[in-house]
Amino acid sequence: MKKNLFIHLLPILFFAEVCYSYVEIDTKAPDFTLSNSSGEEISLSEFSGKKIIIEWTNHGCPFVAKHYKTGNMQSTQQFSEEINAVWLSIISSAPGTQGYVTPLEANELTLTRSASPSHVLLDSDGTVGKMYEAKTTPHMYIIDEEGILKYQGAIDDAGGRGFMFKDLLKAKNYIKNGLLELNKGDEITSPITKPYGCSVKYAS
Repeated sequence: MKKNLFIHLLPILFFAEVCYSYVEIDTKAPDFTLSNSSGEEISLSEFSGKKIIIEWTNHGCPFVAKHYKTGNMQSTQQFSEEINAVWLSIISSAPGTQGYVTPLEANELTLTRSASPSHVLLDSDGTVGKMYEAKTTPHMYIIDEEGILKYQGAIDDAGGRGFMFKDLLKAKNYIKNGLLELNKGDEITSPITKPYGCSVKYAS
């Protein structure tokens, strides 16, 4: 009974799939500077010449939790690392909201989840999240070596009804596929997909 109730309430409580406006694909990705979980100032522009993956995250979100519990997010991070791409995990949860963490807590999460982002960036005032129109956790972006936004949307095609019961490691992974296509010199087949997950917990 409890499981059935959870299934019925899940779309109401957590699922965020609405009409979106998007930062335009094939345009320059907006530059930004944020503090990472070690207190260093990190700018997007310092990674010029490398592919960049941006992941909006919130450890309290059931969708994010499943991606990490199953190893799907870590597998995608490791894949990006193998091709020398930079992975930036951004936390835009405001203080007092789900997913807000201190720098120390962010580092503990990285360690306990065996995650391997290049940096965890803290955006508690939501400035960068709103700049990129990030709507969900996770919400994923790929930027090429020239700083051009090439992809934004979901990590994979597992969203929708029954997500909690799907095998994410068998889903179509848009990030891995997109990076492979860019490495071949091709355009990404599906440059925009609909992100799914919890809404980003911006300040009111």
